[in-house]
Amino acid sequence: MSPQPHRTPSGKLRAAGLGLRFEGRPGPLNAITDVPGVGVGYATIIEGAGKLVTGKGPVRTGVTAILPRPVDEVQVPVFAGFHSLNGNGELTGSHYLAEVGKFSLPVTITNTNSCGLARDAAIRWAIRRFAGQFDEDFALPVAAETYDGFLNDINGFHVTEDHVFAAIESAATGAIEEGSVGGGTGMKCFGFKAGSGTASRRVTYGGRDYTLGAFVQANFGARGDLTVLGRRIGGAFDDLTMRRNTPDPDLSSIIAVIATDAPFLPHQLKRLAQRAGMGVGRMGGFGRHSSGDIFLAFSTANRGITCGASQGLLSASYVPDEDIDGFFEAAVQGVEEAILNSMIANADMEGRDGNFVPAIPHERLRDLLGVTGPA
Repeated sequence: MSPQPHRTPSGKLRAAGLGLRFEGRPGPLNAITDVPGVGVGYATIIEGAGKLVTGKGPVRTGVTAILPRPVDEVQVPVFAGFHSLNGNGELTGSHYLAEVGKFSLPVTITNTNSCGLARDAAIRWAIRRFAGQFDEDFALPVAAETYDGFLNDINGFHVTEDHVFAAIESAATGAIEEGSVGGGTGMKCFGFKAGSGTASRRVTYGGRDYTLGAFVQANFGARGDLTVLGRRIGGAFDDLTMRRNTPDPDLSSIIAVIATDAPFLPHQLKRLAQRAGMGVGRMGGFGRHSSGDIFLAFSTANRGITCGASQGLLSASYVPDEDIDGFFEAAVQGVEEAILNSMIANADMEGRDGNFVPAIPHERLRDLLGVTGPA
């Protein structure tokens, strides 16, 4: 069966499925998993309803795992870079990334209070999966977070080591789910239900096609700032409000992960990560004080970047800086569409204390943008 990029595997509509037309040339799945070898897995926890009882629920949270290489090779480092547009958030391993420009092992994304657990569990998973390979070494995996306490019993610490293991073990290539899944389960964006979203772009350079994929955990933005395909339309949804039965601390963030099979050096990947902020800006975000807007980029090329126990010079290929603009453009386009996918592939959600976040209404969105038919 051929891929159906207008819907997720469970049938949820994506932005392109509403007839929204974006710049750029998407990959066959329009997902980060269009990058060969990259896999995504989720553990989603939705339990209970009604009044918050800390430690019991209601629970609206989870874990996302992104594997930069196939599971048997995920301990092989990838060149990487990161950028903090606004640092009210966490990305573990960032000091090591800044120092050596590479990381290994799965990337995990979850809620704010479970970020440390996800990081530690990724190490435990690797020690078990690659028995003996970490006995005299260290691991500094990447884990990131956004806040889901408006809908979730975040202080109940419902994410466990087993959830992290499950997300990693379920990571697969191919079409992936979006919306309220994995770490994105309890997230909201521009006052609408949001969470996990993805998109991809193809870039031709040097006579061959490369893929750049984006994945976001979107949890940022005020309703009035919402901008879709260049049109500021948030005010047209003023009648669709969140129900706040408890104070909303207005804690918000976005994590964006950019993957590519094009060869880049760490300083170039840092530059690619910076462009994710422009995709956020296209949607109307501007890095509010309380928002942790942190972006990671990695390349699956240049497999021989670690020399192991033997001495010897290494070499790496890379796209010249002077020719990088097409990839910058792809990063902006991919992040923009991924954010919108995280909102469109979604549904209303009620969480702790009856707090409620509506889904963005598809037909009204189409009418506002003048869309008359599906893509």
